[in-house]
Amino acid sequence: MIGDLIRRLTEPEPQPLPEPDARVALAALLVRIARSDGTYAEAEVSRIDRILTKRYGLSPFEVTKLRREAEQIEAEAPDTVRFTRAIKDAVPYEDREAVIEALWSVALADGQRDAEEDALLRTVAPLLGVSDRDSGLARQRVDQTD
Repeated sequence: MIGDLIRRLTEPEPQPLPEPDARVALAALLVRIARSDGTYAEAEVSRIDRILTKRYGLSPFEVTKLRREAEQIEAEAPDTVRFTRAIKDAVPYEDREAVIEALWSVALADGQRDAEEDALLRTVAPLLGVSDRDSGLARQRVDQTD
């Protein structure tokens, strides 16, 4: 399954992903954000699990399984742009801002605003079709709730 998903993500013109694969792609992007600063803190893992549980209504067992699949995908996948493209194709426009908010939530979960995480989010937001302004507002919402 993992090899097949990576192959589909790395095709020159990937097709929209079915829902289960879109979930893994989103989770892998959350993992990529968390790992982008060179650490993968327990606070970030917990935040990813909470986001996925809330977004998809998963049990603790299901969310752990999804995150572990996502960790494998993230480690093997070469390109953040392809994750982003898969998510953009799979997630309706009105939900993409919530994806950016989730990414900010993971990036800020360890209590530090890191340059690598900021840079990756500045790259990902426009690829998802979310403006810098809306991404900044999403970050502010996360700052206010955390």
